[in-house]
Amino acid sequence: MPPAPTWWLWNGVAGIQTSLNEGALFGFGEGMVPVFATLSVVAALAIVWWLFVAGAARDLILCIALGLITAGIFGNLYDRLGLPGLRWNLAHGQHRLGEPVYAVRDWILVMIGDWPWPNFNIADSMLLCGAALLLWHAFHVEEEQTAKV
Repeated sequence: MPPAPTWWLWNGVAGIQTSLNEGALFGFGEGMVPVFATLSVVAALAIVWWLFVAGAARDLILCIALGLITAGIFGNLYDRLGLPGLRWNLAHGQHRLGEPVYAVRDWILVMIGDWPWPNFNIADSMLLCGAALLLWHAFHVEEEQTAKV
């Protein structure tokens, strides 16, 4: 598929360019929508269990991290299940004109020098920020608990 036009917010650095990702991270596993949708639901259920059964809801930072991750999961799952009602407007590859689109809509473009980082969306950003906060929390809380002993 030809690349969509780019609307630059910061010329040559950051802009808006729409693309459809039928896989996961960097397009890995293209066409495996049922697998990724199932993994998304399982991950969301695991987070609910972790928060309310395992007691993670008592920790504010952990709640924020898991909330960001959950929001990212549901944001991408919405697209992956075809809920926006998009249809392919171009016949290409394995898609026919008018078929439903089961792909995540990515639209944020960031350039690293002359190389375009793969497009992403706000849900991807929330997943990344939540995962980073979760990782930070894992090391930070351990240090605090060790210091109190």
